[in-house]
Order: sequence, then C-alpha cells, then structure tokens
Amino acid sequence: MALALVGACALTPGFETPRLTVVGVQLLSSDLLAQRVRVRLRVQNPNDRALAVRGLTYTLEVAGEQFASGESAASFVVPALGEAEFDSNVTTNLAGILMKLLARGPDALTQNIDYRISGKLSLSSGLLRSIPFDERGTFTLQ
Repeated sequence: MALALVGACALTPGFETPRLTVVGVQLLSSDLLAQRVRVRLRVQNPNDRALAVRGLTYTLEVAGEQFASGESAASFVVPALGEAEFDSNVTTNLAGILMKLLARGPDALTQNIDYRISGKLSLSSGLLRSIPFDERGTFTLQ
C-alpha cells in the first residue's frame, strides 16, 4: 500500500490540494427542531490541469461545534488555475450554535463566524480518485 501511495505521488508531480471555502450560509426554512440551510462553497484549483469533480462529502463545524454534514452529488469541473462555486442544502439543528453565538452580544449574527470544513472531493477521472481537505475560515450568516 505504501508503495502504491509513493507511486501515485510520483505520477502527480507538483499536484497541490484544491482549497475549499465557505462563501455563505443562508437559512432557507426553520421550525423548532430543524432548520434547512443552504451552504455555498467555493473550490479553488491551484493546479495547471482541470479537476473533474464527481461529488463531495463534508462535515462543517461552526464556532467549534459540529453544524452539519453534507454531500453533493452534482458533477462540475474546476478549471485549471481557476475556481467553481456550488450550493449544498443541509438540515441541521442550530439551537446550540445560536446560543453560543448570541452570547457574543446583540450583533453577533452579523459578525464573522469561524468555521472548519473537512471531507473529500471525489474525482471522475485521473489517477487520484479522491482528495481529502481540511480548511478553516470565516463567513457571515445571511
């Protein structure tokens, strides 16, 4: 297995992991127990060849707590040295996170919110069939 990994790395010289960032989070609907949320994600490709993405699985933590897990089965191509954006709808329970955010003060929901997104991109072609990622950043709730 180690030999296969070394071989795969040798066949993809200079390959850099694409970068995933949360562009925005929009509340779609809400009731007492669950909320539907649209998460807008951006994939940046620092490589000199296009990436044909077959799908994505991820876990999103907000303010240090698990917020949502999601999947996107939508296929798209991230151009060489370019980027692509897409939406992913998830159902979550915001109660714990909202309480933590509201403890920051009255305008807490308009401030930047820390997040961590981790998971993997599944590719439809090439030697690499999946690429793990683990990114941190901030977003504002819309």
